[in-house]
Amino acid sequence: MREIRIAVVGAGPAGIYAADILTREHPGATVDVIERLPAPYGLVRYGVAPDHPRIKEIIKALHRVLGRDEIRFLGNVDYGTDIKLDELRRFYDAVIFATGAIADRPLDVPGIDLPGSHGAADFVSWYAGHPDVPRTWPLDAESVAVIGAGNVALDIARMLAKPADEQLTTEIAQNVYDGLRANRARDVHVFARRGPAQIKFSPMELRELSHSPSVDVIVHPEGFEIDEAGQQAISRNKGTRLVVDTLLKYLEAEPTGAPNRIHIHLCQAPVRVHGTERVEGLRTERTELQGDGTARRTGEFTDTDVQAVYRAVGYLSTHLPDVPFDHGVGVVPNDAGRVLDLDGTAVPGAYVTGWIKRGPVGLIGHTKSDAAETVASLLADLDGLLADLDGLPGPEMPARSAVIQHLAAGGTEVVTWDGWQRLDAHEAALGTAAGRERIKVVPRDEMLRRAAG
Repeated sequence: MREIRIAVVGAGPAGIYAADILTREHPGATVDVIERLPAPYGLVRYGVAPDHPRIKEIIKALHRVLGRDEIRFLGNVDYGTDIKLDELRRFYDAVIFATGAIADRPLDVPGIDLPGSHGAADFVSWYAGHPDVPRTWPLDAESVAVIGAGNVALDIARMLAKPADEQLTTEIAQNVYDGLRANRARDVHVFARRGPAQIKFSPMELRELSHSPSVDVIVHPEGFEIDEAGQQAISRNKGTRLVVDTLLKYLEAEPTGAPNRIHIHLCQAPVRVHGTERVEGLRTERTELQGDGTARRTGEFTDTDVQAVYRAVGYLSTHLPDVPFDHGVGVVPNDAGRVLDLDGTAVPGAYVTGWIKRGPVGLIGHTKSDAAETVASLLADLDGLLADLDGLPGPEMPARSAVIQHLAAGGTEVVTWDGWQRLDAHEAALGTAAGRERIKVVPRDEMLRRAAG
C-alpha cells in the first residue's frame, strides 16, 4: 500500500487506539499523535483518581502503542494555537480529532455559580496533577454536596472523605497531598436523581468507598425505590445487580463511628444552592419512580447544610477551531467518524473519534470499537485522499521531518517520545526515593525541562 501520513489530535485512549488500528489495518501508514500537554494518555493520566492503580494499568498498553516506530508522539503542541487545520493539511493526508471532553456540563439551578460551587472536571484536574490548573484548592468546607450518579461523583466523594495520608502509596503530587491534608470535610453527601437500579456507579467503584477505615458509607433509606424497570435491569444486568446488592449492604450496615462519612441520597434532584456570598446549603426535591426508569418530582423538599457543592453531571467537549461543532449536544457532527459540515456534507480529510464524536459515554471497550469505525471510514475514503501517479491532491510536505521543522520555526517546544520517556523516568525516580511507584510532576515548565533532559 502507498504510504499515508495521518495526524491524530489528542493522545488519550481514543486517539492512541485510532493510531494503533490505523497502522495495523494499513501497513503503509505513519501517524503523528499530537497532544497539547507534555504527557500522553489524556484522562487516564489526568481524569482518574490517584488511588485507582488498577484502572491506570491501561497506560501500559497505551505505552506499547506509542512506542511503535510507525507512530510518533508530539507533545506540548496545542491545536488551534501552535498549528491550525489548514497547516495540518500541508503535512498529512487526513486528520483524526480525538480531543475528548474536558469541560463540565452545566447545571441550571439557582445559586450554582456561588463561591464554593465547583465543577467536577476542575476538581479532578487538580487532584490528578494537571499542569494547567491552580496548584491549590479550597477545602475548608466541613459538609459537602456532590451532585451526580456516576463514577466521577464517587471519586470526588472518596477523595474528599479519605485522609490524605492514605494516598501516600499513590502517585499523588506533593501540592495535592498538602491540600488534602488541610481538608476539613467530614460529611460528604452524594445526591442521585433516581433510584438504586438507575444510577451509573460501577460495582468496583462503589465497593471501594468503604475500603478506608476512616470512612463510613451511609445509604439513606428515603428514596431507596426499585420500580418495574429497575427490577428488569437487575435481572438482566450483572453490574446493576452488584450495585444494588452493595447499596443494600451499606443500607443495612451499622455505622462504625469512623470520623468521616459518605452519605448516599437516592431519588433527590437538586433545585437550589442556598447562600448569599457563598454556598450555605443545598435544596433537593424528592422524586418518585414511574415504573419505566424515569422519575417525576413530588414537591417534597429537603434542605441540607453544606458549605461546598460539586456538580458531577457529566463532561462536555469544547469547540475546536475550524471544525464544525454541535453546541446543543457537545459533539462534532459526523457520519461514522467523517466530520460533517453545517450543510451535512463531509469535510474532506477530517475525522473524529472518542467522546468528541459520540459524547462522554461508554468505557474503554466502546472507545476501541468507536476508533475502529472511524478508521474504517478513513480507509474507505483513501482513493479521494491520496496523491498518486494521476496527480490527485495529497499533502504538500509529506516528509516526517517537515511538521517538526514547522513547529520549531514557530517557537513550539515539542516533546517527543524520547522526551516523554525522560520525564516518565524522572517521575518514577521521584517515586522510588519515597517508596512509591511514582510521584507526578505538575508544573508545565518543569515537565518540559525534564523532557528536554
